[in-house]
Amino acid sequence: MNTLALGPSWLDPDYLIQTFGPIGVLAIVFAESGLLIGFFLPGDSLLFTTGLLITTGKLDMPLWLMCTLIVAAAVIGDQVGYLFGRKVGPALFKRPDSKLFKQENVEKAHEFFEKHGPKSLILARFVPIVRTFTPIIAGVSRMNYRLFITYNIIGGVLWGAGVTILGALLGKIDFVHQHIEMILIGIVLISVVPIVIEVLRSRSQSKKAQARGDQGTPGDHDAPGTPNPPRGRHAKR
Repeated sequence: MNTLALGPSWLDPDYLIQTFGPIGVLAIVFAESGLLIGFFLPGDSLLFTTGLLITTGKLDMPLWLMCTLIVAAAVIGDQVGYLFGRKVGPALFKRPDSKLFKQENVEKAHEFFEKHGPKSLILARFVPIVRTFTPIIAGVSRMNYRLFITYNIIGGVLWGAGVTILGALLGKIDFVHQHIEMILIGIVLISVVPIVIEVLRSRSQSKKAQARGDQGTPGDHDAPGTPNPPRGRHAKR
């Protein structure tokens, strides 16, 4: 396989797998699933490449074992994110921006969670950045833990095992080997489509609201530009 010519080399899936092996894959899946610092990591393309390398014999690991470990890392990562969210609570919405933390990412995950409810834990797995912050928002909202762990496991299996197995299946096709760089780039582009759609939708709504002179109702938020933390609907009774 050639190095994916997209972004820095240390974020290239093939480079990461060849350098750090299965342990590196599991560490990245864990970090991207629930640690604030993991939002920029290459989740989808990493899993796809892992499956492809296994089926071609370049990664010496049984597919079933790798999938099991990946699912475990994804589920545990979300669990850590949930517990972190429960601990920090509303303070997360007041945390200042830094190089590795943007308030905008929290707000997007908040809106995603409020829109889709518990199933957001499954859908967010396939959306970069959002998948990192959604379990944290679930914790902030004190979502019922039994409900959380159920959707967490389902999402972990569909994403972790599903994308890896897809890479293994397609890895047996000659066309995939001949065009692996374009395929990985395509995976990255497809994974960011939901974000682009959401940004365009938000801008459209903002323009419509501005045209109507809608400045919001006083008292809707604790402070201008600061969303109220999710509560009530998914909270533990």
